[in-house]
Amino acid sequence: MKKYSLIIAAMLLMAPVITFSQGCEEPSEDSTDGAPKVIGFIQPQYEHHFTDPKASTFKFMRARLGVTGKIPYDFTYYVMAEFSSFVSSDGNPFLLDAFISYRRFELAKMSVGSFKQPFGLEVNTSCSGLHTVMRSKVSDQLVSPQRDMGFMVFGGTNESLLKYQFAIMNGTGLGVKDNNAKKDFIGRLTIKPLDFLRVGGSFRYGHPLTDDKDRTSFAAEIEINKGNFLFQGEYIIDEGDYNTAAGGGCGSEPVVLGEKREGYWMHAMYMTNYMIQPVVKFEMFDKDTNTDKDEEYITTFGVNYFFNDWTRLQLNYQYKAEKASEIDNDAILMQLQVKF
Repeated sequence: MKKYSLIIAAMLLMAPVITFSQGCEEPSEDSTDGAPKVIGFIQPQYEHHFTDPKASTFKFMRARLGVTGKIPYDFTYYVMAEFSSFVSSDGNPFLLDAFISYRRFELAKMSVGSFKQPFGLEVNTSCSGLHTVMRSKVSDQLVSPQRDMGFMVFGGTNESLLKYQFAIMNGTGLGVKDNNAKKDFIGRLTIKPLDFLRVGGSFRYGHPLTDDKDRTSFAAEIEINKGNFLFQGEYIIDEGDYNTAAGGGCGSEPVVLGEKREGYWMHAMYMTNYMIQPVVKFEMFDKDTNTDKDEEYITTFGVNYFFNDWTRLQLNYQYKAEKASEIDNDAILMQLQVKF
C-alpha cells in the first residue's frame, strides 16, 4: 500500500501544473488563521558541455525562498525571491514574484502585482514541476519576458471544462517600468473535453519598446494524461518587435530574432512502479522563419527518480543538431531538487 501511495504522490508532484499558477508555486489557500507559510525550493545542478573547449560546472539552477498566506476572508498574498547568483546579471538576489489575489469568485479571481505572463503551457508550469531540467528553447526565447507587472483575471478549476486567464501587463519585463503608453494584452484558455485530454491556446499583443511597433504571439497546446503515461506538446509563433533587454527565460541568454520566429516542443514520459520516470523530449526552434536553414533541434533523453514527495533527481542528455551546420554542443545535465 505504501508503494502505491508513493507512486500517486509522485504523479501528483510531476503532473502538469495547469493550476495557472502566477508564480513558482500555487499560493496557499489552506490557512485559516492568516499565518504565513514559508515555501521554496533549491536546485543544485551539474552541467557538462561538449563544446570546444569543453566546459563543466556545478551551479544553482534556482534557489528560491518565499512566503504565502491568506488574509480573511478572500485575499491571498505571495512573495518569492531568487537567491541563485547564477541567474541574476549582477549575482545578487532579486524579487521574482509579488502579487495579491482576490479569490471570492471561482470564475473571476483577480491578481495584481508581479507574476508570470499567462502565455503557454510550459512557461506556466511551475519551475519545480518541469519534467526535464531545462525548458525548451522556444519557450525561453519567444515567451520573453516571462514575468512582468500587471493585472490578471482568471477562473475555472482543474476539473472544469474551461479554464482561462487574461492579463494586462507592462510588457517590459521583471522590475522595469513601462517605457511607452500602451500595454500588453495576454490570455490563455484550455478546454478539457475528456478526462485524459486537455487542449488550449494562448495569445499576446503588445508594444515591447515603442507605441509604433507591435508584437503578436500565438500558441497551441495539447496534453494527454492517462494512467501513468503523460504526453504534452506546444507550438509557438511570434512576430514583430521585441525587447532584447528582457533577456531569455530563467536566466537563459537571449538570441537575435528575426521579424518572424516559431518553434515547438513535445515530450512523453511514463511513471514506473519503482519511482523512476523515463522522459523523451523533442524541440525545434527557428529564430527567423525568413532565413533558410537556421532551425535548431534538441532531443533530450532523461530519467527522473523520486526519493519522496519533496525530493527528486533528474538526469538529462541533450542531443543538439543545427540544420545549417551541426556543431559539437551536446550537454549532460544532472539536477537534485528539494521542495519545502
